[in-house]
Amino acid sequence: MLSLLKIQNLALVEDLSWELGPGLVGVTGETGAGKSIIVGALKLILGERADRGLIRTGAETCSVEAMFDLKKTDTVDAILAENGLDPLDGESLIIRRVIGASSNKQFVNGSPVVSQMLKKLGEHLVDLHGPHDHQTLNSQERQLEMLDAYASADDFAAKYAAAYTTWREAVQEYDSLATSERASEQEIDMLRHQIKDIEGAGLKEGEEEEIESRHRIAANGARLVELCNGVADRLSEGGSSILSGLRDVARMVHELEKIDPKLAESLGGFQSAQIELQEMEITMRDYVEDIEIEPAELERMEERMHVFQTLKRKYGGSIQAVLEFKEQAKTKLDRLENRGDALEKLKQAVDRARIEVDKLGRELSAKRKAAAPKLAKDISGHLADLGFKKAVFEVPLTANKEPERDGLESVDFQFAPNPGEPLKPLRLTASSGEMSRVLLAVKSALAKQDGIPLMVFDEIDANVGGNIAEAVGRKMETLATRHQIIAITHMPQLASLAQSHFVVVKEFDEKRTRSLLREVKADERVDELARMLGGKSESARKHAESLLAGASRAS
Repeated sequence: MLSLLKIQNLALVEDLSWELGPGLVGVTGETGAGKSIIVGALKLILGERADRGLIRTGAETCSVEAMFDLKKTDTVDAILAENGLDPLDGESLIIRRVIGASSNKQFVNGSPVVSQMLKKLGEHLVDLHGPHDHQTLNSQERQLEMLDAYASADDFAAKYAAAYTTWREAVQEYDSLATSERASEQEIDMLRHQIKDIEGAGLKEGEEEEIESRHRIAANGARLVELCNGVADRLSEGGSSILSGLRDVARMVHELEKIDPKLAESLGGFQSAQIELQEMEITMRDYVEDIEIEPAELERMEERMHVFQTLKRKYGGSIQAVLEFKEQAKTKLDRLENRGDALEKLKQAVDRARIEVDKLGRELSAKRKAAAPKLAKDISGHLADLGFKKAVFEVPLTANKEPERDGLESVDFQFAPNPGEPLKPLRLTASSGEMSRVLLAVKSALAKQDGIPLMVFDEIDANVGGNIAEAVGRKMETLATRHQIIAITHMPQLASLAQSHFVVVKEFDEKRTRSLLREVKADERVDELARMLGGKSESARKHAESLLAGASRAS
């Protein structure tokens, strides 16, 4: 359930901390007192678009925070995992939304998240219905989802949907190849030319790097000879060469070692250094002898490098990319040249997928056909409780010409609110007041299957009164045995049935207006119900007391 709702600087609410209990929670107040702000705050928690105009005048930001205590957390944990967050592990789920003048932020259990995640979570946390939200009942897609939930066929529907997607993808792949079969031979000729162009170059892995290395040496041959001879000459040519000087040093080192043998260890590295320099001089001489500068070979390497650059420019940024392009082109060419075989394989895949769609579709249809009359009867029973004594409600299924994403049939709830009237689609027959009660009847029929913990009914009892209002309240009271219900209402009959009753009031202070929410009990609750009944007269108070007494006896 929703155990805590905090609101700061949202419209007329300056600072509100609302602790809620289970069951039916009634919220009342005069028109304009700010009851809608509660719904607005919940919508923000559910990820709806934030209007910066909601920020209270004088404040820079507004914030909403909701704490949910959940018994079953599998679905919520899965959404948290998808977004890299830890599972609840017995803890509460805390959602916080902060709206500023230039940016919005949202947090789940302290971690920043995107608003889209709040929408995903909200689908499993709150079922919110306002004066016009019952229009979702007019959606045939939503009606089918309700029927599947009632039939405990959600898993079947998911399997069917997956099979349908596989089938449609196979059909699209088949159609794509069938269309390409009718294309001109120009694409085939182009692919053949590209493959021939690349294969004609005889590319080998690592060849480009090898030739570039050889070309760098060949192109700089004269400079390499000059540098190697220069190093060798400095090392050994003339009386002032490095090696000549080292020979003099070697004689002095030898004499030092004779005089003081302890110096031998310190001067031991000199001999190895002298040997290494001698080997360097030999290496330079040998390297110069091996350098061969052949203009023809240099030209061949440059031509080969030009081939590499041309192919990379046409088919990819590297030789590896060019080779991959060739393989892809060969695959595509093979497919185009052997379209007949490929089309036959794809046709078989389409047929297999269609068989699976039909099989799963029939299983889903069987469940729907068995559940439809039961759902209609169940809803009709709840409608009778809500004042539609003679109404007729049916859940007819119509077979689709071809399988659709939702199944092999569609549904269109039929309703006749009065005796003698023909059945018509619900969207064409029910008035707004009737639709509110139909919504409540449907919700009552689906109470066992509906796993959403919190239901919010925002003045859906509009346009009803008297005994009907009490019936609406009783129905919500029954729903509250399985769900936490927040009922924002103008009807004292409904408010009297709430397990806890809160009143929204306006307060004026220093030329500022703010909305407050406070719980009413005992005499205060009688006063509020009397106000809703039309005044604070003695008769209104007695009526209010009788409503509370009747609610107490019924519970």
